[in-house]
Amino acid sequence: MIAREGDQLVINGRHVGDGTKVGTIVRLRHQDGTPPYEVEWADGRTGLFFPGPEAHVVPGHDR
Repeated sequence: MIAREGDQLVINGRHVGDGTKVGTIVRLRHQDGTPPYEVEWADGRTGLFFPGPEAHVVPGHDR
């Protein structure tokens, strides 16, 4: 998975009733765009995230 700052990280729920979680990548830890990413989630919290197979990147609007 390759991402850039400003991209959206979308996590699809794995079980019935799980929602979709969306965040914005605000900082890369590696210049080549590989994980982990610092993500600001829709609820305002920020954290370091290592995406799994249920995650995908949506390119940001500022490219």
